[in-house]
Amino acid sequence: MTTSVLSRRRDIAERYAKTSWEQILFSEFSTSLESSNRPFPCIFGVRGFKLDQLRYVFQENLDLDLTSAALQEFVRDARSFGPNTSLVIFTRPEEIKSIDAYQEEFWKILKGLADRDHTPWPEHMPTEITHPEWEFCFAGEPVFVVCNTPAHIFRQSRRASSFMLTFQPRWVFDKILGTEKSTQTAFGAVRKRIAHYDFLPVSPKLGKYGHPGVLESEQYFLDDRNQGGSSCPFQALGERHGAAIRQ
Repeated sequence: MTTSVLSRRRDIAERYAKTSWEQILFSEFSTSLESSNRPFPCIFGVRGFKLDQLRYVFQENLDLDLTSAALQEFVRDARSFGPNTSLVIFTRPEEIKSIDAYQEEFWKILKGLADRDHTPWPEHMPTEITHPEWEFCFAGEPVFVVCNTPAHIFRQSRRASSFMLTFQPRWVFDKILGTEKSTQTAFGAVRKRIAHYDFLPVSPKLGKYGHPGVLESEQYFLDDRNQGGSSCPFQALGERHGAAIRQ
């Protein structure tokens, strides 16, 4: 019998000691998503957490082969976890780096995952990252990716005590944002929460998927000052022989 590499909430208490870094980070994560006094901005993530639809992976140092295997398992089984599911990957806390260093690390990880993906890139999905309909894909599924780091101070919604990645299937949004009315309601609620949660205005890069001028890649890793500079360093992800770096 194959053992899942993904953890549910109940698994974490069984697998890790109370004083372990895994338990400490998960306790911090849980407190943020359960807070009623300071509601976390991502209402979909909060809902998924409360319904135990999220899945978790803990790594001492992020290993691309292990991450690829975990993401492969998650994408394969995600629809059975629930309509608000996401995969959250925690790494052991270490000396804090700069925002730019974390951003570079983040995009190297996505490129490394794309290079390890043996499933063809979906035909309907552009590979050019500057295309408004581009989304990162893995195992044939479009996936929205969020990076949190300990270097984020002003943008508290993107802060964590260690480097953390969240993978959310595109179909989660498609189900929730099925109509223009539901989209406006959801976006309004999220933006209102962000305005109260962060110590700076809502990032101008945030917007609805597919709209002109809105790029998914610019929303994955947000800076901490609304000063730009968070664009992807690659021209494309999804080409079988790797992505081309801009000169």
